[in-house]
Amino acid sequence: MSLDHTHAAPSSMPLPADRDPRMPRLTLAPGFVRTMADGWGEPDRSPVLAPGAAEAAQAHRGRLSEAFPGRRLAVSAGRAPARTNDTMYEFRADSDFLWLVGAAIEDAVLVLEPTGTGHDATLYLPPPFRPGDVEFFGSALRGELWVGPMPGLVEYAEALSLRTRPLEELNVGEGTLRAGAAAFGTGTVPQSEELARILSELRMIKDPWEIGQLRAAVGNTVAGFAATVSEVPTAIARGGERWLQGTFDRHARTVGNGPGYATIVGSGAHASILHWVRAEGAVDPEAVLLLDMGVEERTGYTADVTRTFPASGSFTAVQWEVHDLVERAHRAALSAVGPGRAWSDFHVASMEVLAQGLHDWGLLGVSVDEAMSPDGQQHRRFIVCGVGHHVGLDVHDCASSSYAAYQGSAMRDGMVLAVEPGLYFHGFDESLPPELRGIGVRLEDDVLITGAGSEVLSAGIPIDASGVEAWMRSAG
Repeated sequence: MSLDHTHAAPSSMPLPADRDPRMPRLTLAPGFVRTMADGWGEPDRSPVLAPGAAEAAQAHRGRLSEAFPGRRLAVSAGRAPARTNDTMYEFRADSDFLWLVGAAIEDAVLVLEPTGTGHDATLYLPPPFRPGDVEFFGSALRGELWVGPMPGLVEYAEALSLRTRPLEELNVGEGTLRAGAAAFGTGTVPQSEELARILSELRMIKDPWEIGQLRAAVGNTVAGFAATVSEVPTAIARGGERWLQGTFDRHARTVGNGPGYATIVGSGAHASILHWVRAEGAVDPEAVLLLDMGVEERTGYTADVTRTFPASGSFTAVQWEVHDLVERAHRAALSAVGPGRAWSDFHVASMEVLAQGLHDWGLLGVSVDEAMSPDGQQHRRFIVCGVGHHVGLDVHDCASSSYAAYQGSAMRDGMVLAVEPGLYFHGFDESLPPELRGIGVRLEDDVLITGAGSEVLSAGIPIDASGVEAWMRSAG
């Protein structure tokens, strides 16, 4: 997008003293302003909401209200940051705001006022500029002539069953607990760690509507893996890692908001780099290819899935061995996931398998018991990251929770976790034999905790080496 400041610049821009009178500023031309004032129809301005989103958000507000009796609460959606000059990044609402409102509304603030029985909710938002407003054609950010028909206070009130007020009437006030993105209107205010923590912990347990959103995200992600893997021959020939990254991102943008996080595509030595999002390398046909990808639904819920593929279609003997060890660690972790189990159980279960395997290969240098001790951890040279986290509106969901409620807790029905053991043998790690250097393998599944145990939501892609090879052939 390129803004033509000569013909449609926002009215707040200064008028140069030496401006050519043949090119007047349109917002100051009376004839043009009169011409633009009427003659416009009423387009459809209904918000596009997922079925059940408003009802789920209302239930979420009820849970938050119960946690803060008598307290005034405010949660903001935030705004898109500038990418450069007058170009903005795409807006993505704060996750706590999405959870409580069910819609992404830039600059909006939800306020919960305490009552005798709970809280009354009011949504403050900036009205869009419509025909009759000078900014209808003068604001490139909220003028409908620039950005298209936009829902306003009336439309959101009806769609969300919420009282709405203009943002200019917002008075956060002293004593209000604030959360969400930092910006409230045009100012920045301190955030309440307590409110952020409670919101994060409430979001750990997904309700049936949220689980449905995550199932959809995972299903779309599995389809995205198939689309991406089918492009591996093209990526080898000319497109490289970025071709595969672009393939998945286009798919994610088509079926949802886009990728839920920066898509990781790592070939060869890049596969051992945990967050290789630059995707600036070639795809080596003889190396493994690590894909860590997730579709974010239009409601904001994202999947987080990783598989490691042989770019050639067949693992070498060494690659198979590494993949097989990670698979065994992954299966051990999955078997330790279930209601009532300690969060640490699946971490320990997978680490014991990895440490034993590294010991058997002569890479540990100490006993497995010493490596697993708090003062040991030698095996972590090859897996410095954790092996699991919550998934939901954020790829690393519920991050503001306390340790006691997160890593120090027991798993519960309704939690959705990413389970992701791996081994990362860096290409420049001279402690390794040459044949292992540059091999990185991660297996990551999204797992729903149920009353009876657990369900692997991403089971549509195999985790065993032979199954991965066969799945690649079918996808291609």
